[in-house]
Amino acid sequence: MWSDQSAETPARLREEMVRRQIEVRGIRGEKLLEALRRVPRHRFTPQIDWRQAYEDHPLPIGAGQTISQPYMVALMTERLELTGEERVLEIGTGSGYQTAILSLLAERVYTVERVGELARRAEETFSRLGYDNIEVKIDDGTRGWEEHSPYDGIIVTAGAPEVPPPLLEQLGEGGRLVIPVGGGYSQSLAIFRKERGKIQRRDECGCVFVPLIGEYGWKNHGE
Repeated sequence: MWSDQSAETPARLREEMVRRQIEVRGIRGEKLLEALRRVPRHRFTPQIDWRQAYEDHPLPIGAGQTISQPYMVALMTERLELTGEERVLEIGTGSGYQTAILSLLAERVYTVERVGELARRAEETFSRLGYDNIEVKIDDGTRGWEEHSPYDGIIVTAGAPEVPPPLLEQLGEGGRLVIPVGGGYSQSLAIFRKERGKIQRRDECGCVFVPLIGEYGWKNHGE
C-alpha cells in the first residue's frame, strides 16, 4: 500500500489527472481542484491496480457499481457551487470517492447507499483517511434522507428515469440538485435550482451512469 507521506507517485498522478483531465475541460474552481489533488483516489479502488484509479474513465467497484470518471466527479461537484458552509446530500455513496471530495468543500455530507457492502466499505475508508464530517445511511436513496433536510446541495451518482420527488422536496431554498436523467443506458446531466419555491432546470451534457434503483427510480437495472 502506498503512503501519501512516503511516496510521491500517487500525488504526481493526481496532479497530472487535474492538469490533463480536469483543467483543460474548463474546471477552474481552486478549492475544487485542490480537493482533487488531495483525495487519494486509489484508496477508494483497492481491488484494482492503483494506477488505473487516475485514468480518464469510470472503473468497476463491485456489486455492479462504478466509480465515475474523474472529470464527471469534478463537473458534478462544480455545479453544486459549494462555498464550504453547505449541508449536502449524496445519493449513491459507491466507493466513497465523490463523498470525500464533497467533504472537503461542504460543512456536512449525508450520503445514502442501497448496497450495504459498498456503504460499509466506504465508511471504513472514511475512517482510515480521517474524513469525519460524513454520515452514511444504507437505504433506498430515491427517498432521500428527510431527517437532515433541507439541503443546500443534492448530488445523485446514478441515472434516474425522472427526478425523485422526495429529492426536490428536500432541496432548500437556493439549493442545487445535480442528477443524470434519462434512459437506462444514457442520460442528460440535469441541474435543478430552487428559487422562491420554484424549480428551474437546465441540462449540462450527455452522460452514462448506472441505474438509480428504488421506489422513485428504476425498479431493476434500468428497466
